Amino acid sequence: KHFRRVATRYDKLAANFLAMIQLASMRLWLRAYESTA
Repeated sequence: KHFRRVATRYDKLAANFLAMIQLASMRLWLRAYESTA
């Protein structure tokens, strides 16, 4: 549910889609980093 926008890909522009992928990846990475720190 957290990344529904990424999963459904409503964005038509490739740049917008890529930005959403990057944001989702950063959120996942930060969560993993916080749990180990």
